[in-house]
Formats: sequence, C-alpha cells, structure tokens
Amino acid sequence: MTSLPPCPKCNSEFTYQDGDQYICPECAHEWSAQADAESTEGNSKVYRDSAGNVLNDGDTVTVIKDLKLKGSGGVIKMGTKVKNIRLIDGDHDIDCKIDGFGAMSLKSEFVKKS
Repeated sequence: MTSLPPCPKCNSEFTYQDGDQYICPECAHEWSAQADAESTEGNSKVYRDSAGNVLNDGDTVTVIKDLKLKGSGGVIKMGTKVKNIRLIDGDHDIDCKIDGFGAMSLKSEFVKKS
C-alpha cells in the first residue's frame, strides 16, 4: 500500500486519491497528484506552522502559547509577533530576534503565520 501525502490545507492524514486528484475528506480540499509529485522532487525540507501553513525565510509569525525560557526565567507571551524569521535544520527550526529577549530559536509547532 502506498502512502498518500497529508492535506496541505488542514494537514489531515485521511487523504484519498480519485484519478489524478488527491482529496481531503475533512476539509474537502482537492489538489493535483502531479503538482504534489513535483513539489516533493526537491530535497528541500518544507517547514509548516501549527496550522499547516508553509513558512519561508523572512515571514512574520505569532506565538500561539506562552513559552517559558530556560536559563533566564522569562516568558514569551502568547500573541507575541516575531518578524523576519530564518529557517534552519534542527529541533528548533526557527532562528529569530524577539524585542526585549534577543536572539533565540523557536519550534515551528508553537507559531502561526501572520
């Protein structure tokens, strides 16, 4: 059995194929199987936020939950906007500067694209 890609809109794993189209039963999004194959040909990693939106270098994101900082005891509050992010490989895949805190790394699962 072949593995089908998750829905690019809602990130659901329950997609199915109908002819040359992929269909998501949860959000009713349809996309071309050919376009999906072309997008996966490159070896570059696709970074997604908590809602499944694709992130790019230079994007502005919003923190979706309070994040405690190790070492300093501070907290980055929910709703904090982070501008001009840089995507990197690793556990924490976003490098950024946050006003009042300085340079740090964040996980993409705790941000939402603005």
